[in-house]
Amino acid sequence: MDINDFVANFAEQFDETDPSEIQASTAFHDLEEWSSLTGMAVIAMARTQYGKPIIGKELRQCVTVEDLFNLIKNK
Repeated sequence: MDINDFVANFAEQFDETDPSEIQASTAFHDLEEWSSLTGMAVIAMARTQYGKPIIGKELRQCVTVEDLFNLIKNK
């Protein structure tokens, strides 16, 4: 699992946010487009693309995209 590929996959979950705005250090909860629906898409991405189930509580505890990457990587 590569952080750059993960960031790109994460950025694909957004419809209106420019992917260049999303980096490993991005505090994703602060993105204008972030919503509970986007959160559900990220949870689905973790399960389908990485085979790692995560729950909403774990997602809410992550601050940056890299935090989320590490959570999924270490499951």
